[in-house]
Amino acid sequence: MKKAKPKVQKYMTPAPKSVGYDRPLSQAMAVMSEMRIRHLPVLKEGKLIGLLSDRDVKLVASFEDIDPDKILVEEACTFDPYCVSPSADLNEVVDYMARKKYGCAIVVDNGKLVGILTEIDVYKAFSDVLENRL
Repeated sequence: MKKAKPKVQKYMTPAPKSVGYDRPLSQAMAVMSEMRIRHLPVLKEGKLIGLLSDRDVKLVASFEDIDPDKILVEEACTFDPYCVSPSADLNEVVDYMARKKYGCAIVVDNGKLVGILTEIDVYKAFSDVLENRL
């Protein structure tokens, strides 16, 4: 008998920290640094509109004469991030993330942000698989 495939919700980080689109980039940078995270979902009026990654922050910060207090998150974020359902098969999501070289998948349920699946979460899932198979 085959085991059921694990779903994203088993390994995702629930209720991830997010940032408003109209916040200064410096504020988002401080949150990312303090919480030691690399991805922040970007919300506008409670709806997901984008993703701010450490890569986005580093790119914007590399430009001369850029003041992170004067740049808004919406000017640095990536719009239309990869989103999945909590009930999505973990293997399919991880395969897609690997093929596209995505560092995370945003987990939404009925249009509402409910979690994030990061590379670290995927490592934990992989560890579980190895533990159970060896």
